[in-house]
Amino acid sequence: MTMLPSWRDTAYETSKLGTKARVALWLIQEVKENGTFTKADLRAAFPDVAQIDRRMRDLRDHGWEIATSREDPTLQQQEHRFRTRGADVWIPGQAKAPVHKGSITNAQRAKVFQEDGYLCRTCGVTGGETYGDGGLEQAVLNVARRPVIQPDGSVGHQLVTECQRCGRGNVDRTVHMEDVLAEIESLAPVERRVIRGWIAADRRSHSTLEKLWGRYRTLPEDARKAVAGKLDGTDD
Repeated sequence: MTMLPSWRDTAYETSKLGTKARVALWLIQEVKENGTFTKADLRAAFPDVAQIDRRMRDLRDHGWEIATSREDPTLQQQEHRFRTRGADVWIPGQAKAPVHKGSITNAQRAKVFQEDGYLCRTCGVTGGETYGDGGLEQAVLNVARRPVIQPDGSVGHQLVTECQRCGRGNVDRTVHMEDVLAEIESLAPVERRVIRGWIAADRRSHSTLEKLWGRYRTLPEDARKAVAGKLDGTDD
């Protein structure tokens, strides 16, 4: 594993580290992924740098996900959450090739919500719905940029609806299109017809066997044994 330069250094491999690169390294080394910080923390780390807030925001153009209280309701107004790192902007050339530009507009957000059926495309929850785990937390939907790697190796970020709980997770959700398309190629014709129907309806239909299996899994042990005994006596 390549050793990262320190955020306190001003030079790296004969090239001067810019403030944006040092902020990125500070997030990795001091805040750490899924950690929180305030603007006061950032300014204290870089007391002699003007417009340090802007340098931090610029990282979003390189795939860095830094949430505010708007995207993450668990945060206080002055807090930020460093979700995931993006491009290695301390490497020469990386800082000049933004993955995406600009913030997500209200019009874009509304369009993505509509196209995604107002569902979190990670867990399937709808906005305002409780999670069904016994808690009272209601889902709040956001729009995230999800990395998509094309079969030719090019990387882009596509907008997708995601609830705040899934957004707080530390899971790499990068989409590898080559793997997805390869799995489609491996399907038998009947399997292709089934998944084509699911895609058209944007929902999966469950067979009687799958439904019964789901119910069986919820049964207490004695009830499961009774089901197993019934099947043992009715084979063929």
